[in-house]
Amino acid sequence: MSEIERKAREWLEERGVTIQDIADLVFFLQEKYHPSLRMEDCLENVDRVLSKREVQNAILTGIQLDVLTEKGLIEEPLLSTLKSDEGLYGVDEILAFSIVNVYGSIGFTNYGFIDKQKPGILEKLNNKDTGDCHTFLDDIVGAIAAAASSRLAHRAANEE
Repeated sequence: MSEIERKAREWLEERGVTIQDIADLVFFLQEKYHPSLRMEDCLENVDRVLSKREVQNAILTGIQLDVLTEKGLIEEPLLSTLKSDEGLYGVDEILAFSIVNVYGSIGFTNYGFIDKQKPGILEKLNNKDTGDCHTFLDDIVGAIAAAASSRLAHRAANEE
C-alpha cells in the first residue's frame, strides 16, 4: 500500500468513516440486484476503489478542506459557504464525480440515488448539529460507495 493510500484510509478513519461503513452503503445499493450478495464482496470492491490514486487524491483534498473549514482557516465568503454546506455550491459534488467516473456512467446514477437517500454513515455525516464540517466528506464517501457498486455490477455482468 502506498503512503498516499495509507494516509487516505487513515484520514477517513479519523473523520469517523470505516471501510465497513462504506461497504454497508454498497450493500444498500446492490442487494436488490444481487440476491446472493455477500458483505465480503462489498468490502473487496471498496478496497479496490480505495486503491485508485484519483480516489486517494479526492479523499485527501476533500478532508483537508473540511478540516480547514472547521478551523476557520478559509477566507470569507467561502468559509460560510462551506460551513453551511450551501446547496448551490456544487464543488463538493464535482470532487465526488472524479471518484464516481472511475468505473463508468452507472456510478453517476448510483451516486445520485445514495446522495438523495443518505443512508447509514451519510446520515451521520450530514448532521449539522455536531459542529463538524463534512461538506466534502459526505459526497466523497457516497462516491466511493457508488464507484464500488459500479465495479461490483460490472463484475457481476461479466460473470453472467
